[in-house]
Amino acid sequence: MATVVALHAHPDDEALLSGGTLALLAAQGHRVVIVTGTDGAMGPATAPGAQTRMDELHASAQVLGAARVATLGYADSGHGPLLYPDPPDRRRFARAELAEAAGRLADLLREEKADLLLSYDENGAYGHRDHVQVHRVGALAAEQTGVRVLEATVPRELAWRVFSVFRRLRLAVRHDPAAIRAGFTPRAAITHRVNVRRYARAKQAAIAAHASQLPGTGRSAPLKRMMLAVPAPVFGVLFGIEWYAEPGAAGAAVTSDVLRPAGSGTAGQQSGPASG
Repeated sequence: MATVVALHAHPDDEALLSGGTLALLAAQGHRVVIVTGTDGAMGPATAPGAQTRMDELHASAQVLGAARVATLGYADSGHGPLLYPDPPDRRRFARAELAEAAGRLADLLREEKADLLLSYDENGAYGHRDHVQVHRVGALAAEQTGVRVLEATVPRELAWRVFSVFRRLRLAVRHDPAAIRAGFTPRAAITHRVNVRRYARAKQAAIAAHASQLPGTGRSAPLKRMMLAVPAPVFGVLFGIEWYAEPGAAGAAVTSDVLRPAGSGTAGQQSGPASG
């Protein structure tokens, strides 16, 4: 059995970007560890309500079957043109010294004897500063430990098509179109395409566990509410594929098995419509 460490920026990213993959791996008996760069709090870690998002992360991890949850201990950096000052008790993740943050992750990878690290592509998906930092931290920690890396992403061409539809439905009005158009990963660089439709209910339940992020008109709140409103079979059709890119393996045959390196000569069976 393998040990897979999934590095994410904030609590709830684990459900949105790789929830199905983590549930699948856990169901297969592999050890799944979820690590976040931040605890999701913008202020001090001891402020009222600051623990809420970590509590929600633990609930999500339980649904997905993860064996452990950890955080690198940084504050949320927020998204937008203004990077707020650091809280009095820690740095914002975007300001973290790269060597320090990667060292914390590398220590965990060694402790867990990890076989695979799930991280983000170099664009941090749509350019969020904490997501970009995940890519940097993950890449350096993998270099220090020799752990294989897969970068969670979405085919750029598909992301733009979906964004255009969601924008017309007013489900993504606060996202920058230019960042979406230039973000994510080109289709030609995708190396792993994982059908997780069987785990649609688990992925939905993991999203629902982050209840504090569902009310209001935040950047992704309307989209999350829509994802939870549709029946699980429909959710599986719409959100039942997860994509990864293996650094240095662009152009390799696409496989469905994240535990198998790209280009190993065993392309996975791609069930379901070719939505990516």
